[in-house]
Amino acid sequence: MPVTHYTPQTQTTLAFLTAYHVGGAAQWFDQPQDRAGLEEALLWVRRSDVPLTVVGAGTNLLVSDQGIAGLVLSLRQLQGSTWQPEGRVTVGAGEPIARLAWQSARRGWHGLEWAVGIPGSMGGAVAMNAGAHGWETAQVVLGAEVLNTTTGEWRYLTRAQLGFSYRSSVVQQEPWVVVAVDLQLSPGQAANQLVEQVEQYNRHRRQTQPQGYPNCGSVFRNPPGYAAGWLLEQCGLKGQRVGGAQVAHEHANFIVNVDQARAQDIWTLMAQMQQRVQAQFGLNLQAEVKTLGEMTIL
Repeated sequence: MPVTHYTPQTQTTLAFLTAYHVGGAAQWFDQPQDRAGLEEALLWVRRSDVPLTVVGAGTNLLVSDQGIAGLVLSLRQLQGSTWQPEGRVTVGAGEPIARLAWQSARRGWHGLEWAVGIPGSMGGAVAMNAGAHGWETAQVVLGAEVLNTTTGEWRYLTRAQLGFSYRSSVVQQEPWVVVAVDLQLSPGQAANQLVEQVEQYNRHRRQTQPQGYPNCGSVFRNPPGYAAGWLLEQCGLKGQRVGGAQVAHEHANFIVNVDQARAQDIWTLMAQMQQRVQAQFGLNLQAEVKTLGEMTIL
């Protein structure tokens, strides 16, 4: 494939890509509009021998203030959904999963009501096996079309091949990026009841999670047998602050950007939260937030 005309953007700030609204610039940046554009960008990376970072909606990312070397590819433009007979839906990786929750409920297709509070894209939900209210993405995924960022090989991975586990999948360990996802929902349900369930989950989210400040949702994974938010609350961390970053008063497993926080502020606050839980409970909290670039604890 010829790529002589391909020219990614240079020195593009990444703060607009993240839910935290923090982060430095990408050395090069691109948002492919389709599969051909994605293939072209990856071929340019291989020929140019530069580092590659692939991101989705940016809702669970903490990007270094120093920025990211190499090419950053955002897949948020790979959207769209095709609703097929008998409850099957084919979805672009960049499609917001919360939007799908509303669409499926209004059709009377059961299986995604829980996802209304998930802020990310479908590709990201598959990569991290996002979940809420006792559900996980793995329960509704038939398979995913993925692209190997190293070789350019396309493959279709079934649910079993995706290797789902708690907040994880094989996509996190291998050089695959999710491009499209096949879902299996349950059609023929009462649409008004499903919409009411979605609205109920949405109300619960607004009542229990911080509103009005940039945040990326849950910061840490729940360790076995515990809720991370409960552990952090028992440590008295609600309201703890570093620079412009603060542990939310509404939920101790949320960090909010209350006053032009830097990535370093958030990273340092995360470290303090981990240290307090380790000291009081002997548990090591694992971050659900993915960090990109170099971080320094203040």
